Amino acid sequence: MTSLLKEHILIAGKIIDAAKAGDQAKVTQFNKEWFRNADEIVTFLSSANPNWNKQVLTNMFYTHLKLTSAEVEDRLKGDWTADIKTADTNETHLIHMGDFLTTGIVKQFPNKFK
Repeated sequence: MTSLLKEHILIAGKIIDAAKAGDQAKVTQFNKEWFRNADEIVTFLSSANPNWNKQVLTNMFYTHLKLTSAEVEDRLKGDWTADIKTADTNETHLIHMGDFLTTGIVKQFPNKFK
């Protein structure tokens, strides 16, 4: 899991660098890698906990990636209003994602959460 998360962050950095350079081909390439990495994270997580539905988790990760990409685009355009709105939307989404993961852990280990 650690290597998947490290890769996740490194790919995000590559996307940002390519976007700053205006290299749309590289942005597209790295985005494909990012979604592949998200699929690997979801596969790992859903196999670790039967309470984490793979499709639900996939949708959550994809939404997060799309919102993060939109935020980068807004920021690079200097559209601060859109940047803030997208960041707020992504934060709310990540809170819900955290709740989903937490609920799965509690269901998997109910005796630990009495």
